[in-house]
Amino acid sequence: MFFLTKMEHKLLRPPHKLSIPLEEAIKSELDQIFLDKVIAKYGLCLSIYDIEPIKGGIILPTEGSPTYTVVFRMIVFRPYVGEVISAKLKESNLDGIRLSMGFFEDIYIPSGLLPCGTENNKDPTEDKAVWCYDDKLKKWAMPWNDSLFDVEFDEEIMFRVIKVDYPPIPQEEVQKPFALCLLLEPSTCIVWATLLGGRMRR
Repeated sequence: MFFLTKMEHKLLRPPHKLSIPLEEAIKSELDQIFLDKVIAKYGLCLSIYDIEPIKGGIILPTEGSPTYTVVFRMIVFRPYVGEVISAKLKESNLDGIRLSMGFFEDIYIPSGLLPCGTENNKDPTEDKAVWCYDDKLKKWAMPWNDSLFDVEFDEEIMFRVIKVDYPPIPQEEVQKPFALCLLLEPSTCIVWATLLGGRMRR
């Protein structure tokens, strides 16, 4: 799920950061460039882990700031196909459920990937072992015998990754983190997932 990834990048040290220590200035620039960005084949950058000795500092004829070559390691979130991940329920609607892992809240499990089958327009009080969306409760529930089982908000839920799609590189603009859904946005990393289960309450 979490990996250390080594990368090399060339960047400028802006004039307003010439008065602070070099490594601090470089780390600040790397944070602005990479944090919360999805990099194809690497994953979502969560933190700069460490920086190797910095090289360069040459001021090119067309630039007013020194250019450095930086080799660094960053912590990335990179789920793999078949991985089982835990998250908490944040939102529920007719299309499916939304989960949160704390450091991002863009995890979507479509209704078609809920376990035991789903029937969006069925009466949740009907005695049938399928997930149904309850308009009154505003959540998904599964009737069983004389009981109605639902997942409470902030309950822990397990899901399994079944496909991962990455955006093209380079990725210079601020982008959303992984969005686990069926709707592919061109600049977003997509993880297709299926819900495994959670702690149910009567």
